[in-house]
Amino acid sequence: MSVTASHHLLPVARGIFVNSPPPLPPRPLHFSPPSKTPPVTAFPRFPEKTTPPGALPHPHRRGKKLRPSSARKRSSIGAGSSEMETRRRIAAQAALCSACLAAAAAALVLLSSSSPSSSFDFGELARFAPDPWEPKSGPPAVRRSVARERAARSSSSSDPVRAASAAGVRPSPRGSTAVAAAIVSFNLVRGLLNFNDGPLIRSDPQRKTEEASEERKLELGLARARAAIRKASKLGDRPSNRSGYGTAKAVYRNRRAFLQSYMEMERRFKVYVYSEGEQPIVHDGPCKDIYTMEGRFIHEMEHGSSSARFRTRDARRAHAYFMPFSVTWMVRYLYKPPTYDLTPLRRFVADYVRAVSTKYPFWNRTRGADHFMVACHDWGPHASLGDRHLYNNSIRALCNANASEGFNPQKDVSLPEIHLLDGNISPKLLSPPQPNVPRPLLAFFAGGLHGPIRPLLLRHWKDKGDPEVRVYGYLPKHLDYYTLMLQSKFCLCPSGHEVASPRIVEAIYTECVPVIISEHYVLPFSDVLDWDAFSVKVEVSGIPRLKEILKAVPEDEYRRLRQGLKAVRRHFVLNQPAKRFDVFHMVLHSIWLRRLNLNLG
Repeated sequence: MSVTASHHLLPVARGIFVNSPPPLPPRPLHFSPPSKTPPVTAFPRFPEKTTPPGALPHPHRRGKKLRPSSARKRSSIGAGSSEMETRRRIAAQAALCSACLAAAAAALVLLSSSSPSSSFDFGELARFAPDPWEPKSGPPAVRRSVARERAARSSSSSDPVRAASAAGVRPSPRGSTAVAAAIVSFNLVRGLLNFNDGPLIRSDPQRKTEEASEERKLELGLARARAAIRKASKLGDRPSNRSGYGTAKAVYRNRRAFLQSYMEMERRFKVYVYSEGEQPIVHDGPCKDIYTMEGRFIHEMEHGSSSARFRTRDARRAHAYFMPFSVTWMVRYLYKPPTYDLTPLRRFVADYVRAVSTKYPFWNRTRGADHFMVACHDWGPHASLGDRHLYNNSIRALCNANASEGFNPQKDVSLPEIHLLDGNISPKLLSPPQPNVPRPLLAFFAGGLHGPIRPLLLRHWKDKGDPEVRVYGYLPKHLDYYTLMLQSKFCLCPSGHEVASPRIVEAIYTECVPVIISEHYVLPFSDVLDWDAFSVKVEVSGIPRLKEILKAVPEDEYRRLRQGLKAVRRHFVLNQPAKRFDVFHMVLHSIWLRRLNLNLG
């Protein structure tokens, strides 16, 4: 597949920034539009015999009208071939296989019986092995191959040199019978691989034709998906019962377009998971603590119930290719603290990309543009620097979605950071209080003092004695973190060392309106969700006036934000097994959108 710009595609919507940087230039697209060329036949055929203009028809067909090739009766093995020709081809290939085995056995016997002092130069095989079939197509080649195989079979049992001479092979100047027998085997093997008259063994052009046909089918399906999504986006937000999923339309940029895109993903999207690599760094990841999202996605993609729907074992039929390595486990097993040397991580990523690009053709086809990785560790973006095409072209699903550090929302995916201490959601967060239950606290925060924003927040609001704004460093042991969140109207979510914070998802679980205090953070699923419908953004410069800003939110607006939190909650929940519209499917949908390269805004 050529890597060219597609004029019919639209750029992916940029993420919702906090204090957004300047707009990024449009991303060059990496997928060609579907070709209108008719599909090519799976196997190359002999040219049809037609009568030239002005010439008489075949003497045996005089007076008969020639039917078009598409109407002729075709054999079940090869179209356009008679039954006798098909049998001759099968017989010739079977004879070649038996002769190849016989010659190879003779060569092994002679080599094993030769004296230890005798030398054998395998370079002689290529030097003194002429091509036994010239040309390699058409019935004459079949007859020559059968004759040579018969001559080799009749004389190989008595004299391998004579068998080589009968097969048209010039013996080695050294006069070694072992070399001659090896040359016979070499020629027969090469002839068998190049023998493309019959339908049993496919040649390289045939494989390329089939692969091109599969690529055209994939791109045609993607084009139909784009057309369906565009059509749905123009219909507005009228109710639709086809999906069985109804919710407040205000939390989506375009609800009908999202639902149509989601259904198209379920219908079409296929992912190939590379099998290269060994555990624990590959095919495994953390399923607990702050990096839960990374390991749970890898496990669900490889072993979960969703793998039956979205995973394909045929790499040619995949829309995207997943490299299932874990950056968190790289840090655990390869990094040597406290050196802050990330070279081992980058070297591992470079070696993995080299391995899959050498073994498979798919990486080189698009320079990694249809490949993706998942990393929730802060050093995920730095590890992807191990390969420049992975960093610049591939889809990187990252928790550390910092637009000022190379995160490109046009091709990269922002992951929500989910902190599950024991791998499960705390029972306190499963059923938040009803909207009519009063919440006495206006705002709450508790967390470590790191990064450039949190020291400013604690300097202005920690230990100020304000009963409505409770700001702590590390929470005292007699207080419960989730209880304070459930008692607060707004939960402060400032960035730490990196832009992402697990408090955003925890605030969604408790239906405590998240107050996002960050810079250059691309929020998760922001190409689908309208974060203004269920969160509040405060610039870093507004931290001294934080209470004034939150007090200014009207009560009707606060109730609307609470309803938005209730509507989007299911998009941030990790289920086992995964369920429709949960966080696993939302991440996969974000990757699907990057593959489509379509704007839902």
